[in-house]
Amino acid sequence: MGNDFKSVFTILTIAVTVNCSILGFKSSAFVERFIFCPAYILRDKQYYRLFTSGFLHADWLHLLFNMYSLYAFGRNLELFIGPTKFLTIYFASIIGGNSLSLFLHRHHVYRAYGASGGVCGILFASIFLLPGGEVGLFLLPFSMPAWLYAILFILSSFYGIRNKNDNIGHDAHFGGAIIGLLVTTAFYPQIVRYSLYLYLTVLLLSVLILIYLVKNPLFLPLSSFLQSRPSQEMPSAKSKLTREQETHRVNALLDKISQSGMQSLTKEEHNFLLKASRTNKR
Repeated sequence: MGNDFKSVFTILTIAVTVNCSILGFKSSAFVERFIFCPAYILRDKQYYRLFTSGFLHADWLHLLFNMYSLYAFGRNLELFIGPTKFLTIYFASIIGGNSLSLFLHRHHVYRAYGASGGVCGILFASIFLLPGGEVGLFLLPFSMPAWLYAILFILSSFYGIRNKNDNIGHDAHFGGAIIGLLVTTAFYPQIVRYSLYLYLTVLLLSVLILIYLVKNPLFLPLSSFLQSRPSQEMPSAKSKLTREQETHRVNALLDKISQSGMQSLTKEEHNFLLKASRTNKR
């Protein structure tokens, strides 16, 4: 308990995040104002959403998981490196994770919130600054070596990004972890020497994944990515028109929200926008 009084900024960050998340639970307009959404960021230049979405959560379980993880890893890390470096790593990881999401979803109707990008950055900073430890798994009675967790995390994040079969923002997790590691390396370059093989493995896997994401934004099978791609039939005019109409209507509704607020939407318009959008937890 004594360390809690010394880890002031970890506790303060948790307190602010909990408070903002509760406000979001009570007000959809508050969420709409600060949630991550590529259309608002790129079209309306609302870059603050890369930062503010890290203070919002979908529900109490989502909030509890992230804040418990931040508490578990953040306290000792803040004591070890000090509050300035701790906060720099945490918020750089949130922005970095969201920036990767922005790139991957720049043409999508996509929404997301959560602090996991920052938490993953803190976790990776802890793994490399305090090598040889173990990472406990939430609500499970066992842990695994930190080096193994780091590698499995990278691989599972890539799997989650490619398959998109859940409601979790794996791209923000992956981006936050890598940015957290890079910022930590800038502060403490000696971590490369302390965990050379693990560092090089994580870095190599990350570079390969980023190349894949840039070269293959449609997430085609690896065989299609590595081989020459055969020509594909163009979609029918009818299906293309339907997608264009849907995109046009979504953009029109986003403009309406930007000008007059969420309350200006009719029930039918609100339901259409919710169906067209995809809100992910982080």
